[in-house]
Amino acid sequence: MLATLIAGAISISAAAVFSFAFLSRMVERMVSLSVGILLSTSLLHALPEAFESGADTHALFATLLGGLLGFFLLEKFAILRHSHHHEGDGHGHEHGHDKHEAGRSGWMILVGDGLHNFTDGILIAAAFLANPNLGIITALAIVAHEIPQEIGDFIVLLNAGFSRVRAYAYNLICSLMAVVGGIVGYLMLDRASGWIPYVLVFASSGFIYIAVSDLMPQMQRRATVRETIPQVLLVTVGVCVVLFLTGRMHLH
Repeated sequence: MLATLIAGAISISAAAVFSFAFLSRMVERMVSLSVGILLSTSLLHALPEAFESGADTHALFATLLGGLLGFFLLEKFAILRHSHHHEGDGHGHEHGHDKHEAGRSGWMILVGDGLHNFTDGILIAAAFLANPNLGIITALAIVAHEIPQEIGDFIVLLNAGFSRVRAYAYNLICSLMAVVGGIVGYLMLDRASGWIPYVLVFASSGFIYIAVSDLMPQMQRRATVRETIPQVLLVTVGVCVVLFLTGRMHLH
């Protein structure tokens, strides 16, 4: 429990310091970095790990489909997105309406992040039960892996209109899901271990949906070559950071 709590708190705090100190003035541009981080975390790490687990492939794809459709419905009904428009578009919405609308991506990223942290807690518990030293290494590796992902989450939340305090507070609450996952993993490891691939896939579906549905369309609205080149470079940087850190995770 202590390892899951520390892992979550350290990764959240480090990501917050980096995001708020260096990236807050470039949130709009850093959306591109977030796309690279979210897509590469999902497609190059979480999903391969899930599909290599030996779980039923058809069931995993069904979970992925269900997750994508579920986040679509969440966007439609729970977040009450009625239309897609922009401030100053002449539609007569009250000031700040777009900021409110943009918040849907923030809430969905928090749901996906909470599920991902829950899975990390299960993984840490499994490692500690196998070997305490392995548990410590696993927790440290997860901290290294979580920092770039949490930076991406902070960028999404700031872009969605969350204040710095709210973004940090909600991310910190989500990090507590790692403690819940650690407890579940410790008490019901045999049964919980079978859930891990499906939780990974469902969490990944949320990250993919956010990147493709909300963030990439924002990037597409800036279509000049001068704006496109930095976008491509930042997406590439996000992918490379995740590739580097997930490669280090294989130490455990």
